[in-house]
Amino acid sequence: MTVYVDADACPVKAEALRVAERHRADLVYVANGGIRPVDHPLVRMVYVPEGPDEADKWIADHAGPGDVVVTADIPLAAKAVAAGARVLSHTGEGFTPANIGQKLATRDLMADLRAADPFRQGGGKSFGKADRSRFLDALDRELSACARG
Repeated sequence: MTVYVDADACPVKAEALRVAERHRADLVYVANGGIRPVDHPLVRMVYVPEGPDEADKWIADHAGPGDVVVTADIPLAAKAVAAGARVLSHTGEGFTPANIGQKLATRDLMADLRAADPFRQGGGKSFGKADRSRFLDALDRELSACARG
């Protein structure tokens, strides 16, 4: 049971460690630099080469059944779901075989809309305490489910 965290710009790295400790799960932070090493017996730091989607490729190649992937990247979530891993966003939203197709389609549609209107500004939501709490609960549930098999 391993938790893989797409660690570049992930706001819940510390929370993932807290939950992993409670479940005695291995935790792998994957990044292409810019994050501080974590000195903890459950944590492994993986630094991938600079380049687009290098961390995503590494996670997709290593995650599988019995693992949990934490990412906001929809294409990575789709690959991890296809590999049999459980997948969560940093807000605690789960990506599953039932919803990943819709998530990919929405992502692609929004990318097309942004490309068609260069003046369109981002509309991202802020990340708050409620999101952090939902993530903690969701990761705890997913690790419990993994432990049950």
